[in-house]
Amino acid sequence: MTETPDSRVDIAHLQKQIQDMLGVDSDHLMFEYKQVDGLIHLALVTINPRHRQSFLFHQTRGVDKIDALKKLVEYVKQTRPSENSYTIQWRSKDGADLQTSYFSARNIYEALDKLYYGRDINAITVYIVKLNPQA
Repeated sequence: MTETPDSRVDIAHLQKQIQDMLGVDSDHLMFEYKQVDGLIHLALVTINPRHRQSFLFHQTRGVDKIDALKKLVEYVKQTRPSENSYTIQWRSKDGADLQTSYFSARNIYEALDKLYYGRDINAITVYIVKLNPQA
């Protein structure tokens, strides 16, 4: 589907809605769209302002960008609050400091996939993965 001026406004509105729901500055979010097999794949990537590393927040698929964004809104509202919270301590191969990052995921493997998203698996050494207690 070709984007129209109206659909671009809808896309911008949905992206802003997600940003507001997460309470994250727009400088620390990237909406990555890719067309695969006739579907739009959307990856929402967050950028940590402290150590400037990017991590996958969540991925969705839709028939177009608006559909994929609506599914992401639904994830943030409905699914994410029921997912497990993980703390991962890690260090990049070229970094001196141990870093701590937090992920919402269904399981430990998904949390690690979010950590490693878009990078070489050998670029990071993981020291601790911990399931956080539920509040």
